[in-house]
Parts: sequence; C-alpha cells; structure tokens
Amino acid sequence: MSETTGAHALIKSLEHEGVEVAFGVPGGAILPVYDPLLDSPIRHVLARHEQGAGHMAQGYAWATGKVGVTIATSGPGATNLVTPLADALMDSVPLVAVTGQVPTYAVGNDAFQEAYTTGITLPATKHNYFVTDVEEISSVVHEAFHIASSGRPGPVLIDIPKDVLNARTVWSEPGELHLPGYKPTTKPHPRRIAEAAEMIAAAERPVLYVGGGIIKAEATEQLTALAEATGAPVVTTLMGRGAMSDHHPNVLGMSGMHGVYTATSAMQKADLLVAIGVRFDDRVTGDPEAFAPFAKVIHADIDPAEIGKVREPEVPIVGDARQVLVGLLEAWGERETPNLDKWWTTLRNWQEDYPLRYDQQDDGPIKPQYVIEQIYEATGGDATVVAGVGQHQMWASQFWKFDDPRRWINSGGLGTMGFAVPAAVGAKVGTPDELVYAIDGDGCFQMTFQEMITAAEENVPVKVAVINNRAYGMVRQWQRLFYNERFSASDLGSGIDYVKLAEGMGCVGLRAEKPEEVADVVSRSLEINDRPVITEFVVDRDEMVFPMVPAGGSNDIIINGPEDL
Repeated sequence: MSETTGAHALIKSLEHEGVEVAFGVPGGAILPVYDPLLDSPIRHVLARHEQGAGHMAQGYAWATGKVGVTIATSGPGATNLVTPLADALMDSVPLVAVTGQVPTYAVGNDAFQEAYTTGITLPATKHNYFVTDVEEISSVVHEAFHIASSGRPGPVLIDIPKDVLNARTVWSEPGELHLPGYKPTTKPHPRRIAEAAEMIAAAERPVLYVGGGIIKAEATEQLTALAEATGAPVVTTLMGRGAMSDHHPNVLGMSGMHGVYTATSAMQKADLLVAIGVRFDDRVTGDPEAFAPFAKVIHADIDPAEIGKVREPEVPIVGDARQVLVGLLEAWGERETPNLDKWWTTLRNWQEDYPLRYDQQDDGPIKPQYVIEQIYEATGGDATVVAGVGQHQMWASQFWKFDDPRRWINSGGLGTMGFAVPAAVGAKVGTPDELVYAIDGDGCFQMTFQEMITAAEENVPVKVAVINNRAYGMVRQWQRLFYNERFSASDLGSGIDYVKLAEGMGCVGLRAEKPEEVADVVSRSLEINDRPVITEFVVDRDEMVFPMVPAGGSNDIIINGPEDL
C-alpha cells in the first residue's frame, strides 16, 4: 500500500465498513476529510445544519438497520450533534459520528472553533474516541462500528485533530477486535428461560410487553410465534410499534400515557408481564409504585443495566431479544395453548367499550386524526411513517396500523422536536424505493424545515404532512388541563404561508383547510414523486390527545375524553 493521509485512511476505513451514505456539514477542522470524500463511492448528503445531519443518519439507521454515519467539524459543528447523539443513545440507534478537532498542539488553548467534544458527548454516546495517532484510525473506526451495532445499539463518536488527519500513514485493514471490557451477553441463561416458560404456562392474565428491542434484534417472527403459542395478548411501547402486526388479533396496541385504553388496562390487571426489549419507561409505567400491581415480571433485555432499574423482576434475563424468544419457544415445546378465554373476554369488552375515537364534522374544522386516517387509507398503510414529537406523534401512533418493523420512526426517549423532517430525509435516502411520509406538527416543522432544501437539492422526494394547529399542541393541551388555560408562550401565530415556503425551498406545497379537501390533497401528494412535497393541513387547534394518563399518575386513572375531565 502507498503512503496516504489520515483523512484518506478515514475514508478508506469507512468504505471498508460498508458505508454507502454519510450525512454532514464541512468546516475547517474536518476539511481534510472532505477532499478524499469527493472521490469516494460514499454518497455525501449535505445537510443545512449538523443537527439535521445527525437526525438524517438516525432515520437512515432506523429504516435500513445499518449504522448511520454523520460528519461534522469542530466546535459548534460538534456541539450541534449533541442532540441527535443523545437521541440515538436513548432510542438505541446505531450511529457513528466523525468530528474534526483543532490541531493537537492547539488543544486546550481555546483555539478557534475548539470544544471539548469527547467530554461534552461522553454522556450522550455509548463510547467515544479522541484519536491522536494516525496509525490508529483504521482500528478505531472498526471498533466504533462494532460497538455501535452490537449489544444494545447506540452512538459512537470519533474526534480527530486536523493535524492527525493531515499526517502521513499507510492504510491497512483493521486487525482482530480486542475489546476486553466490552462483551455483551447475547445468549440468555437456559435456567432463566425455563423458569419464564413455566411462569407463562401458569399465568391466567399474561401480557407480552414488548418494545424497540424486538425490532433491533429482528425478532418479529419469533414474537408472533410466541404470542400464538401462548395465546397471550401483546402490548407495545411507542418504540415497539410494528414489532407485531396491528392486524393480528393478539395485538392490543400501545400502552402508557397516551396509549390505547385496553393496552394500558391489560398491563394494570395482568398477573404476569413478559417484558422483552423494553425499559419500563415512565411514559409507560406512570407512577412506578402503582404500575401493574398484581403482576409478576419476566424482564429480558440485552442491556443488564435496564434489569431492575424501575421494576424488580421475578425472572431477570440478560440476552438478545431474538435469542430470548427462540429460547422461550423451545422451552414451550409442544404445550397446548392455555385457556385464556376469561382474560380475552375482559380484553375484548374493553376494546368494544373504549375504542379510539374522534368527532369529524363535515363542516370542519379538520381533525388531526382524520388527516392521519386519510393518509393511511390512501397509502394502504404501505409507507414508512416518520413523526416529530407531540400531539401529532401520538395520533400517528394511535391511528396508523403498522404491519412491519422499521416502518415507524420517531424520537421516543429524548422527545426531540424537529426530528421528523431530517429523519424522513435519511430514511428515504436509505430506502429510496419506499414511500416515506413524515407526519409533523407545525412547531416541530419550524425547528428543522430547512432540511427540505437538502431534500430538494439531493433529489430525495420525501413527503411531509404539517399538522398545523398554530401552536405547540402538547404544551397547549397541558396548559389547558393543568394550568387553568393560561397559554403562556405556546401560540405560534398564523403568519407562515407553508405553500410559498415549500415552493421557495424547491418543493411542492399543498394545503387543505376544510375536511372535504383532505383526501384530494393527500391524493395529489402521492402523485408527485420527482420532488419533495409539503402538505399543510389547517386543523382544530383545540383538539387534544386522548386517552391520557396524567404525568406521574396511576395508570388506573385514564382520561378517555373531554367528558372525563
């Protein structure tokens, strides 16, 4: 091999890891990397902000199951990545971020665009590196991809000073991994699996409580098989939507603060929770002391730190979700499906008595739920749905029927407003033949809409529905319910013309202001596939998300609608 630079070695290392796309923004300290990138088969998508680049990499990783890659310069470039890194850490998204740094001789001297990147990002990453030896680049990149994608997936950052990027080296393939302190447990203990199978067989009111870990482990088929073998109902977290088809009779839907009544109540009345790939998030449990008071718990997760963090399980299982499910199926063997008729009668009665509902009047205003149902019907559900954070996110999760994994992408744990637009761009780049439709709120959209310029310039024909209620909707809902309707700093006004904004960014803009216009606008958006499309739906600003469990409250107290207030 001929001598080259650290920057060339970095690009060669990314190519060696199979990287096809990187999302980034150039700058002084990272500029040496952008020169060899020009000649690389790696596609570079130029974001309009580093946060957008990070979320694009997340959307790409969610949609494809591959490691997303983002690139930024030092100082503000790196600090702008903190939000997507923290978001990826919370939601277990495999990401590798490469940041430039000021030259090693200037580190610590408050040099231009210097920031203590590894220190700042330490709590926002699964691991990070500060590379001072050009000879280490190949091995560090190899380790970073392994750490990001194995065990519980997450973000890894590589910070490289500019003089290291310019230093001379000879690139060679990375050697065998040697990470003695990093050995994720993937195979569950057979004794724990046997204990779990016995508990499931003895339960009268079991619930399979499953989350994003099922999707990360590609264990959807095994989950369906276990549900059918045991006859148990399945409740998903927000991040677990699509882990099992919503059309399967065993699936009750999402539980928690804005979950389906039957799903939340099933958890409360269960005598056994089989929790796989979940972390007992506070949006699911409400008051932990009042959560599922009658239930014994089997908790399986690849991250041992999650076991017992919120709820102490009777049977703790550390392992990969797919291997856990395979083990449970083998331990279940040829047992007959238990008779859970009494339990299912209760559940079906709840489903009949407490369905999701809203009231769309012919003369308006447009209800947000109606918009989502119209998009679902027009697409037949065959789309990747990307949501921001807030009311629209909850309505999308409630009223869209998910049949497949990786078709629902959103910011769950960190709750990052502005996630949807860049994540949808990344998802569309990763799955160009898929229909990607972002469902966003006007508040979220205004935070990162500049990435629609990226979509237009990069020929990424993503579609975005802006659910425009002229407010930070969830903030306004809480102010209405808990702050005596004192709407402080939650009104966004109505001064933006989204159609003109769309056209100014090189996109197509469409608008619906009346219920009878919704279906036509959706249909027209689906006919346009050569440019990004922004569809604005002017909706009822006073519509609230129900069901609702007040924050920190008991899941036994569910507000099903305005009549319960």
